[in-house]
Amino acid sequence: MEIPIYQVDAFANEVFSGNPAAVCPLDNWIDADLMQSIAGENNLSETAFFVPNTDKLRTYELRWFTPVMEVDLCGHATLASAYVIFKFLTPSCDSIRFNTRSGLIEVVRRDELFFLNLPVFIGSEVECPNNLFLGLGAMPTEVIEGPNYVAVFDAEEQVLEIEPNFERLSQLHPRGVIVTAPSHKYDFVSRFFGPSFGVPEDPVTGSAHCMLAPLWSEKLQRKVLRGRQISVRGGNLACEMRGNRVEVGGNAVLFLRGVIQV
Repeated sequence: MEIPIYQVDAFANEVFSGNPAAVCPLDNWIDADLMQSIAGENNLSETAFFVPNTDKLRTYELRWFTPVMEVDLCGHATLASAYVIFKFLTPSCDSIRFNTRSGLIEVVRRDELFFLNLPVFIGSEVECPNNLFLGLGAMPTEVIEGPNYVAVFDAEEQVLEIEPNFERLSQLHPRGVIVTAPSHKYDFVSRFFGPSFGVPEDPVTGSAHCMLAPLWSEKLQRKVLRGRQISVRGGNLACEMRGNRVEVGGNAVLFLRGVIQV
């Protein structure tokens, strides 16, 4: 069997930045164990697979796999999948839709950016769990619990200085950990840790902004926000609140394309 593969740097303006994702367009679904094996072999934070929905124009069924498991939502691999469709499969269209485990996600192309319409997740403020404190080695000023934990700090420098204990953070499964703070240059900065998902530190995490955007929108009293994920590779994200949805936008660039033989 031959399967096409693209590797795309998402939320990036040039290669070797942003978050790399593998994208495999399929005509029909293959066995889930095979998709998981391919994702493990790729050893990227996410590998996306999609098939066209023959009943609905410009609609695709989309699934995401880390090296160790299938996940419910991934922003950067959705952006990478949209990039492949817009660039190589249907270059004439400017909007597509994905059916996913997290519902319908629309992606629109505006100039050089791709905007994902994602669900908003509002968490609840909680006491800092012991494994979160020990895993970060610092006490946040605020902790929000939702699909992930969000640890809020006062300064960008505190987020940069965190040296995570991944063994401790893995005990927080099924939640990953987002750390965030206000920024000098942007509205906010963040990092994301998901060791129990096979992703110790994710370079740029679109789905994290389903919690970050509403959090900072409320704090700053602003609907349009600029975020920066300050991993080693780094990436910029444009966010706009739209009720119970958030648009998360960024660029993408192709690193490679080829064929998997299995």
